[in-house]
Amino acid sequence: MSFDSLGLSAPILQAVAEQGYDTPSPIQLQAIPAVLEGHDVMAAAQTGTGKTAGFTLPLLEKLSKGPRVQPNQVRALILTPTRELAAQVADSVETYSRHLPLRSTVVFGGVKINPQMMKLRRGVDVLVATPGRLLDLYNQNAVKFKQLEVLVLDEADRMLDMGFIHDIRKILAVLPKSRQSLLFSATFSDDIRNLAKGLVRSPVEISVTPRNATAKSVDQCVCPVDKSKKAALLTQLIKENNWNQVLVFTRTKHGANRLTRHLEDKGIQAAAIHGNKSQNARTKALAEFKSGKIRILVATDIAARGLDIDQLPQVVNFDLPNVAEDYVHRIGRTGRAGATGQAVSLVCADELKELVAIEKLTRQVIDREIIPGFKPVNALPESKLDTRPPKRKKPKKLKQPKVEHHDGQRSGEVSRGHKPTTSAKGKPTTEKREGGQKPRRRKPRPKSSDS
Repeated sequence: MSFDSLGLSAPILQAVAEQGYDTPSPIQLQAIPAVLEGHDVMAAAQTGTGKTAGFTLPLLEKLSKGPRVQPNQVRALILTPTRELAAQVADSVETYSRHLPLRSTVVFGGVKINPQMMKLRRGVDVLVATPGRLLDLYNQNAVKFKQLEVLVLDEADRMLDMGFIHDIRKILAVLPKSRQSLLFSATFSDDIRNLAKGLVRSPVEISVTPRNATAKSVDQCVCPVDKSKKAALLTQLIKENNWNQVLVFTRTKHGANRLTRHLEDKGIQAAAIHGNKSQNARTKALAEFKSGKIRILVATDIAARGLDIDQLPQVVNFDLPNVAEDYVHRIGRTGRAGATGQAVSLVCADELKELVAIEKLTRQVIDREIIPGFKPVNALPESKLDTRPPKRKKPKKLKQPKVEHHDGQRSGEVSRGHKPTTSAKGKPTTEKREGGQKPRRRKPRPKSSDS
């Protein structure tokens, strides 16, 4: 099946063809018709499956047939969790709308707000934004939503992980109720479903990958190594294998800076990208990495889902992430759009807990390879993956009540109610107390001798 059969107009099909695409991905096959028909959508898909085009193409198709946008108004809003992802989505919108009379822009923090306010004055058909900066602009009356037709939440699970839930709720409160809503996420967790209750109405659910699965196009490998030798091992792997474009993930910002300095000292062009870097520095580093000016981009997890580099061959986990799900998103930067990729993790003995969690989540044991000269002194224990489903606890058996006891009766009155029991001769017997004891009889008082 081709894009021609999905109901897209000629200007959009021309832009798609100019990008070299002729066959839609599974997520695009399901999402594009659903969006064009006006349904709310909940879609789960791995990174690198083409989900951005899955909502961008039908969104542009719908907007191309609507009224002109008014000053400071927005017709479609796309919310993303990170600046890098916002910029990437905005690039896709601009690329696919190049032959349409539509205006789009992107707003995020870390840069001056005045230029963004100037672009919004004329109104935009598509606004890509991060939640914090969008609220700033709204509070200054720079953006209004009276004309809003479509809302898209991209990487919704990441937004929740980063603590944007309160900002999202504030934004939802000021949007028109009569709108089309699209929610895209890597997983459908319980938190995502709770968010969806206040966002989408009778949605079409789309899921094209198993939950937390890693792409089959990515070759994964674990290299056991002592923590103090990680930087030296990475340097050797880069030089011996002649790696020219590698995305390296560290756990901390300081670790990213330290590793970048080490690589530069060894004659390897590298740059760091993380939350402490200014937006201009982050944009410059990403541009130089894409152009090949620098070979190694060292990043924290803030970049795990916001980067889209064509044909990225290698991803290296210098440190394993604390959250197992982040491993899936990290290595999802390679092996995209049908290409193959390689994910190498440098793992020390202290990271066994994180490795076990990753293997349990992805339900696979990752192959290990000890590099000559880097056999760890502190051996990394073998991991044993338990794929058995968790045992269900047997319900506790309730104690059976005594046969003679019934609800509403006292135990000593079970068979006779309140009547005294009688002997075989019909004479009343001495009534036993509860518990089987006979009542005490009072002894007769002795007569006084005075009488």
